[in-house]
Amino acid sequence: MSAMTWLLGTCREVSALVLRAEDRRLPLKQRLAIRLHLMACDNCVRFTRQVALMRQASATWRRYSESDPS
Repeated sequence: MSAMTWLLGTCREVSALVLRAEDRRLPLKQRLAIRLHLMACDNCVRFTRQVALMRQASATWRRYSESDPS
């Protein structure tokens, strides 16, 4: 494992943390690891944006389906 991978984590590790952060607040160390990795990895930035978009779409759909009288 290279020093950079040890410091920044792998994309697989970071994507797992991003998904875990959807369910609960992560410890500071993990939140910082994500931020540091995102500074260097455009693919993970894209993945994080997609997760946020899915969360937003789900919330919109939930509101829509709850307000539907039929």
